[in-house]
Amino acid sequence: MDLKIVFIGTPGAGKTTAIAALSDIAPIVTDVANSDPGLAKAVTTVGLDYGHVDLGEGVRVRLFGTPGQQRFDFMWRILVEQALGLVILIDNSRPDPLADLRVYLDHFADLLPQMNCAIGVGRTLECPVPTLDDFADLLAERGLAIPTLAVDVRERNDVLLLIDAILSQAEANA
Repeated sequence: MDLKIVFIGTPGAGKTTAIAALSDIAPIVTDVANSDPGLAKAVTTVGLDYGHVDLGEGVRVRLFGTPGQQRFDFMWRILVEQALGLVILIDNSRPDPLADLRVYLDHFADLLPQMNCAIGVGRTLECPVPTLDDFADLLAERGLAIPTLAVDVRERNDVLLLIDAILSQAEANA
């Protein structure tokens, strides 16, 4: 059985890194030289990232990463089609991580009430504010109960926790 999970987040949140940490194959990436002076990185994704992880018993999770820049938001909807779930990655070192999350909550407002979703908040050790409770409060204001975890996207087990959260939701909703 093949399942599809999509990773979304701001540029630099770690989508490509998370997929690389979890994938059983070398991920396919569409990185190009960054031409946006507002991004502090050498390359950025302009199409999608792809990898997969075999969970055993014939279950394969196909991992898709979206481009982070909002100018590519048309790709977000395309990639989420027929997905089992959505992983939203937030970089806590950005100027306003809660505003970053609001972008994705607004963009997917019609899908989130019935979509399996998990939020991974990165760089919480060096930037502990906002706290996970602050993220939970924002979600509660919108009537959403989405698992929100502090993660290091370089660590396979941390990324696997996000996948497990989505699989658990799917199982509970089945």
